[in-house]
Amino acid sequence: MTNQSTIDKLIEMRLTAMADAFHIQMDDPTMKEVPFEDRFGMLVDVEYSNRKNNRLKRLIRQAEFEQPDASIAAIDYQSGWKLNKALISRLATCKYITEYRNIFITGATGSGKTYMACAFGMEACKHYYTVRYVRLPDLLLDLQAARDSGTFSTVLKKYTKPILLIIDEWLLLKLTEAEARNLFELIHKRRKKSSTIFCSQFRESEWYQQICGGESTLADAIMDRISYDSYKIDIESIDPSKDLSMREVYGLDPAMAKLVLCQDLVQVKMRNFSPF
Repeated sequence: MTNQSTIDKLIEMRLTAMADAFHIQMDDPTMKEVPFEDRFGMLVDVEYSNRKNNRLKRLIRQAEFEQPDASIAAIDYQSGWKLNKALISRLATCKYITEYRNIFITGATGSGKTYMACAFGMEACKHYYTVRYVRLPDLLLDLQAARDSGTFSTVLKKYTKPILLIIDEWLLLKLTEAEARNLFELIHKRRKKSSTIFCSQFRESEWYQQICGGESTLADAIMDRISYDSYKIDIESIDPSKDLSMREVYGLDPAMAKLVLCQDLVQVKMRNFSPF
């Protein structure tokens, strides 16, 4: 069997990274001194690392993040907003996902809720969890349209399947009875099976009033299922007179945000690759 035949078969089996690495080994005279087991291990490592990296890119793309350049490492703790660095660092480990716990991120417009939620989502992707980002208004429209067309169960799976669901603009507008009912179905099916990040301009104590005016039993049912044992991040301004929105903080140098993302990807590659 010729080496080219071996390369062709690797490509046919979609082991392209291994095929490229094998070709490089053949052109490297020093590789003749390396034992077969070590050379073979190197080829497997290259293919394994390549597949992991492709999987990460696919997870990030499928998540449909509002801010795909968001990164925990790039969060500015000197931006004028009160941020619990210890809690944020702990949540970045994604242990809350294994515990099926939720995260509430609250704060005024421009405080960085969406950025932080997407940063947590990016960390989840790096741990190879499926993630989905959605605005609550879009989610409610999607569920109601599915209810009207008789495809509610099918569409609901789109939001129950991800291990981590990020719901932005949570309760920005008061829910109608029909919207609360559809939302309850989603919340109930995700309970104790997955994690959800809720981003809202309202404090948790105000959420009841946003759900059917707080008079429907659905308000109690929804809050009971999401608030128990959840982590709370309330982003408050240190000095309102000197507020600088997170859009300004992270929008000053877009190239820097991309650099941080590239550095994160490199770290993931190094974590998954070992030459021996």
